[in-house]
Amino acid sequence: MRCNKLTLAVLAIVGLAAFGLAHADDPVRPQPAAVERTRETVKMLDDLYKNAVVSITKTYVEKQADTPAAAVAKEVFEAMHQKGWHHARLVDASGKPKSQRNVAKSEFEKRSVAAMKSGKTYYEEVGEKDGKPVLRAATIVPAVMPQCVVCHGGKEGGLLGAIVYEVPIK
Repeated sequence: MRCNKLTLAVLAIVGLAAFGLAHADDPVRPQPAAVERTRETVKMLDDLYKNAVVSITKTYVEKQADTPAAAVAKEVFEAMHQKGWHHARLVDASGKPKSQRNVAKSEFEKRSVAAMKSGKTYYEEVGEKDGKPVLRAATIVPAVMPQCVVCHGGKEGGLLGAIVYEVPIK
């Protein structure tokens, strides 16, 4: 009897360990450390893209007729996507998009815009794409320069939209 209890206990521990290992590789439920690494990647990308847009605007955009820095940012977003790194796009939150392509499409984008309008500067969800985990994140895009206001209206500091990211969790 004692041997059976010991055997059952060992089998239970092995079974739980096996379940834990199987769960560790579950693509739908990524490990918290992997999510945190991906979150840091989103922060780095966000700093890079936003600083690039401001730098391009300061350097090259003098009047409304010039090529908007956001157009260049979209080209960079697409290049990164084509290389398989991640997906990023600008989504309007002002209600006056420069293009209908900038209107929130997915449910995540719609929730993100609502979060930005309620005062949040960052919104995220862990999701799945093609059976693999992804971090979907959105960051606020305010009018940070007078040139932003010239093209988009409103006032400096006002909400223009969000950059929405979809980054694989590895």
